[in-house]
Amino acid sequence: MDKSDNNNMEEKVENFMLPLDTKPISTLADYVVIKALADGVMISGMTRGKETKFHHSERIDAGEVVIAQFTDNTSAMKVRGKAKILTKYGIVYSGMPEKE
Repeated sequence: MDKSDNNNMEEKVENFMLPLDTKPISTLADYVVIKALADGVMISGMTRGKETKFHHSERIDAGEVVIAQFTDNTSAMKVRGKAKILTKYGIVYSGMPEKE
């Protein structure tokens, strides 16, 4: 099997996995909006790679808003405290008991 056969096989596998009219979903560059509902909400960005580490943190008070973005360096965010988090997937509240 030469290299061109291998490349053709990879293309076939890719096309098999996704319909032709569907693009892969990427979370890279997604934005989230975090609104503090109380003073002292902590937002921490975590790195991508073999070891997940905290690389940045912000403290915001009630009424303050942060618009954050996932990047090549940021793969996760941790929110501690009462906050409303808006994403393209919906709204999540942190620091509050869930309503059942």
